Amino acid sequence: MTFNATAANPPAPPLHRLLLQVADAVQAVRDGKSLTEVLARCPKELRPGTQALSFLVLRLLGGALAARAVLAPKNPPPRVDSLLLSALALLWPSPEPAYAEHTVVDQAVTAARQRAPASASFVNAVLRRFLRERAAIVKAAERDPQGAYNHPPWWIEQVRQDWPEQWQAVLAASNEHPPMTLRVNAGRSSAPVYLERLVAAGLSARLVGPLAPQAVVLERAVPVTMLPGFAQGDVSVQDAAAQLAAPLLVLAHPEQGVPALQPGARVLDACAAPGGKTAHLLELLQMELLALDADPKRLTRVQDNLDRLHQRARLQAADAREPAAWWDGQPLDAILLDAPCSASGIVRRHPDVRWLRRASDIAQLAQIQAELLEALWPTLKPGGRLVYATCSLFKAEGETQIDAFLQRHGDARRIQVQGATGHLLPLAHNEGVAGELPSVVDGFFYALLIKA
Repeated sequence: MTFNATAANPPAPPLHRLLLQVADAVQAVRDGKSLTEVLARCPKELRPGTQALSFLVLRLLGGALAARAVLAPKNPPPRVDSLLLSALALLWPSPEPAYAEHTVVDQAVTAARQRAPASASFVNAVLRRFLRERAAIVKAAERDPQGAYNHPPWWIEQVRQDWPEQWQAVLAASNEHPPMTLRVNAGRSSAPVYLERLVAAGLSARLVGPLAPQAVVLERAVPVTMLPGFAQGDVSVQDAAAQLAAPLLVLAHPEQGVPALQPGARVLDACAAPGGKTAHLLELLQMELLALDADPKRLTRVQDNLDRLHQRARLQAADAREPAAWWDGQPLDAILLDAPCSASGIVRRHPDVRWLRRASDIAQLAQIQAELLEALWPTLKPGGRLVYATCSLFKAEGETQIDAFLQRHGDARRIQVQGATGHLLPLAHNEGVAGELPSVVDGFFYALLIKA
């Protein structure tokens, strides 16, 4: 990552201005606010740099916290602490540092003079000591699990319990930069054909493979305005793991005796926002689709997605746990339940999530997921199908949740689809499932249930 000006780009804002924004973002996340919310309030000209640096800092925050504890055992005031932590993360050993060391120190001190003048000399002394003793301090920081894996201790322990043989690799993968993956609109083209359009536009990319036949991975991320046909609805941005949901619900699985959904099927997308999976369903089949979301504002994003892709669905703001508010009493052919979850599988894309979640959240989310399953199951016709999905690594939100549901419902039959159901881990060989996807995917869980 670099922030140097080029002929095509205006000069980057001074680092001290970005550091003040990043420090505010880090402090807000530590206070329980989402990074998305904070970035929305960031001045427009500072937003790209602030986002890039905030992602970097939040991916290294565990190490920075451990190092700061060594360098300054007494916590500085929060506004100074967040600035110090941000600078320490930028100074963390890296083969491709974002800035030169002396620039980080100089600009952090400049920012401190603006933020808390009396603390400028303290910030200068701590950062210079870190550089002098960096190898020893980093080594000491990494003796602390939070410092070594850059996740909260409870999160590390939960991943270790759920995935005792893969936990270290899973945590490491969660700190990697995610690729930009596209979903080619199946109603308009194919992935191989669109790949040729990308190459013609000077964009390097590759196909994902048969488990995600519409997916194309870019060699480097670009603005969507550079994607051929994006405005016309030829392609969308969606991770390969998320692209498994719609085919799992719509297509036939002959080896398991599951036929394809028929055109005109009555389908519910129970927690639709932001609408990527909603649109994918409509790209695969003409259906009567009801898209629900409890947040009316988030439904605006669903409608925007559908408008760009020239698709139609009925959108309704409602809690899926209360069918009386939205169900007409006619049994549904199929339901996609992309349930609210910890988002532990997508922390590569949302590095603030690990610092926002608390251990107690998992049980609360699992309770909501169970309530959704219980409320939706009676609306499904006999022989109908339900796909349960979460973007979570935790078994409480996946395997354990579905096992408990099957014990409560004798009329539910679980269908295993190789490579698409079960826990999908963000690893090269995805040991969590029977099949394999390349290591470009987020962590997900899928279950396909048929009503007897």
